Amino acid sequence: MFDIDKWQEIFFTIRKNKLRTIITMLGVSWGIFMLVILLGAGKAFENGVQKQFDIAKNAVFVWSQRTSMEYKGFEPGRSVRFTNDDVGAIRRGIPEVDVIAPRNQLPGDFIVNRGINNASFTVNGEYPDYVRVRPTVIEAGRFVNDLDIQERRKICIIGTRVQELLFEEDENPLGEYIKIKGVSFKVVGIFSGKSTGDEAREEAETIFIPSTTLQYTFNQVNRVNYFAFTPDDGIPARVIEEKVKILLAKRHYVHPDDIKAFGSANVEEEYQRVQGLFMIIGAFSWFVGILTIVAGVVGVSNIMLIVVKERTKEIGIRKALGATPGSIVALILQEAIFITSAAGYIGLLGGVLVLELINQAGVEGDFFSNPQVDVKVAIAATLTLIVAGTLAGLIPARRAARVNPVVALSDE
Repeated sequence: MFDIDKWQEIFFTIRKNKLRTIITMLGVSWGIFMLVILLGAGKAFENGVQKQFDIAKNAVFVWSQRTSMEYKGFEPGRSVRFTNDDVGAIRRGIPEVDVIAPRNQLPGDFIVNRGINNASFTVNGEYPDYVRVRPTVIEAGRFVNDLDIQERRKICIIGTRVQELLFEEDENPLGEYIKIKGVSFKVVGIFSGKSTGDEAREEAETIFIPSTTLQYTFNQVNRVNYFAFTPDDGIPARVIEEKVKILLAKRHYVHPDDIKAFGSANVEEEYQRVQGLFMIIGAFSWFVGILTIVAGVVGVSNIMLIVVKERTKEIGIRKALGATPGSIVALILQEAIFITSAAGYIGLLGGVLVLELINQAGVEGDFFSNPQVDVKVAIAATLTLIVAGTLAGLIPARRAARVNPVVALSDE
């Protein structure tokens, strides 16, 4: 129930000691402000790092290397070559695999011609599932499809930089032809990647063609350079990484203990390590923010102790007139919670405003993007304020409740 008399007393006490109250509130405001800024900066760092993950977060890549152990008559130092048959074997033998994308690449960069224009680009042979491993934005046209693979069509999807260098600014590349090592390919799509920095530049200078077309056109028949996988839902990437290596080792007569024959990269494990780092950063932010808030709370508690001391006689009169210890405690706690909450919300609003100004100014980098504080953090900050206000007033409130009316009335 709203008691206007209590609120009038609280505001009278605050007006009577404006400077003392403002200085005390600054401590709490600064604590919440620092908490919001630290959490916002941590989120910006997380957003920036997330942008660097331009591939599926549970992707696995496996490639061949040289053997290091003798096995079944084969000498060490042998190069392992993957084949198209490995794709079917993996499909049949490892049901946990969801996406399998065999990949080929022409070694080095090749001069690509279009009329009098020419430039050096990377040429990759892909399957349709590639975009499920590494999301690709199709700006126009389409990507490789199943018919392209089956019929070994001479089609290509070009990066945005390829378009800029080989075509005029107002020219539509779709349906036009370019020459790769003297072989004509029809442009059916234009893509851009989701990478940043140097990787974005490399992607923009890439040309995709059907993997089977690359194999038969450029003398790589039945060769696969490496595989990209993603597991079924609920299956750890580590499971298919291990099973794929074991299966390929059996198929290519590699010693089971030869750890150098195959190379692999597990994006899921790397992503989990990064997530662990974000948790540490978040915990550190809360730790620093809470410590700063505690310093402010101590200031509020001290000011409430002073208030109780100054109002000892008044409290004694209240108790002599029948006021219960609970009502005295409620009065002191209410004032402490109000001061703490008001100061905290000022700090909260200030922190959110600063983060919004940073966003509006467009401050971004490779590892810093869109600093923000989500709803959960706002709720947590609100609960922190309430708890802080309660703690700040608890000791002074209990002291006030224990005041002896006789002693209080004689207090000078």
